[in-house]
Amino acid sequence: MAERMLQFVRLSQQTPDKRSAEARRQDFGEIYRRFTAERAGEQASRCSQCGVPFCSIHCPLNNNIPDWLKLTAEGRLEEAYEVSAATNTFPEICGRVCPQDRLCEGNCVIEKGFDSVTIGAVEKFITDTAWDQGWVKPPKPAREVGHSVGIIGAGPAGLAAAERLRQRGWKVTVYDRYDRVGGLMIYGIPNFKLEKEVVLRRHAQYAEGGIEFVLNCQIGRDISLAEIRARHDAVLVATGVYKARDIGGPGSDLEGIVPALDYLTASNRQGLGDTVPAFESGALNAAGKKVVVIGGGDTAMDCVRTAIRQGAESVTCLYRRDKANMPGSMREVGNAEEEGVRFAWLCAPEGFEGDGGKVGAVRAVRMHLGLPDATGRQQVEPIPGSAFAEPADLVIKALGFDPEDLPTLFGEPGLTVSRWGTLTVDRRSMMTNLPGVFAAGDIVRGASLVVWGIRDGRDAADQIEKYVLAKASPAMAAE
Repeated sequence: MAERMLQFVRLSQQTPDKRSAEARRQDFGEIYRRFTAERAGEQASRCSQCGVPFCSIHCPLNNNIPDWLKLTAEGRLEEAYEVSAATNTFPEICGRVCPQDRLCEGNCVIEKGFDSVTIGAVEKFITDTAWDQGWVKPPKPAREVGHSVGIIGAGPAGLAAAERLRQRGWKVTVYDRYDRVGGLMIYGIPNFKLEKEVVLRRHAQYAEGGIEFVLNCQIGRDISLAEIRARHDAVLVATGVYKARDIGGPGSDLEGIVPALDYLTASNRQGLGDTVPAFESGALNAAGKKVVVIGGGDTAMDCVRTAIRQGAESVTCLYRRDKANMPGSMREVGNAEEEGVRFAWLCAPEGFEGDGGKVGAVRAVRMHLGLPDATGRQQVEPIPGSAFAEPADLVIKALGFDPEDLPTLFGEPGLTVSRWGTLTVDRRSMMTNLPGVFAAGDIVRGASLVVWGIRDGRDAADQIEKYVLAKASPAMAAE
């Protein structure tokens, strides 16, 4: 075990052993092996313990990263877990799915010639060890405070708020449309990035701690928002955003063109042992097909890598910009390339071709990068005469997500939304225009990262508590 810090001067960066690309193609298991305690301690000891930790500053949760790295290097893992869990509701999940190359690791002050500290892998090791050792406890409060909150949505934001308020003695009820807890962490993220047991064990832990879950419950159909408001002192809307952005053009109605979330949900449900007719019929199964994924974010990477594992004949990713401008994690792009995904950079779809009502190709045009626009990002422009057809039996559209029409869905026309369809909240209180109804996560900020959902959920819990306590105490309200 490392005896002191600043070991980057003699130790090189190492990540956990990664399974070979050939082995990864055969199953949906996580691709990285687990650090040993010795290796985790060595890599944690590379931290420079800098005075201004940019890793913490650029983490949405402002995790005390240098502190738990030092504790890990000293072998004090239970303390490291306590420090990590103090600011992060799901460190074991963030260690797996966060784009560390764009956040904490990407802002490590160690010179790039030495390579940054492997923060994510150490974070995952700490919390997986904590689960193994029984250090992760249900959120059982010291006393009940008599306040009640209804949370709509069992994704990262909703669960983070639920745990925080339950720890403080609140009665917490979480309503969710799906049959399992976790939202996109269960149905949107593939197993090779986040094995489902990692999420499901949190559900069991929270239920043991007294959080009530009402699943298969659609707000506006099974229960109204007004009824939920009547049951609780406050309500938090944390539904996320699920409506797929679409792309038009000739042939866009052909069979075999599917939204990314439909495809990923079918794959994840099949992996969970559910009966999925669309998967079994082949409509949402890439086996033996020429697959084209349109998009360049992390969802697109999830789709191309899922198609590889399903046994696709070929997998091509069409992206309208170049590799340097990919919005997704470069680590995920690299993993996809290793596994056999072909990237068609600077190619934009214009339409679709097919026979007999089924897609047979994506009609695309080659692009080139032009001058920067007002935001500083280079514009893309089509190259005249460069159109081509990319053969495809299955086309997956991974173009991002927009909010559903919640005022209509919830039967609550009074809810105010922004021009983007997200819920409008007071930026300080996180409350919507309806008194006592708060909102957090993607439904407010738009499609974003798990770590931002956790941050928003924790902040919303604080604001809900402040609001309810102020109502209960006029003196506090006056302050």
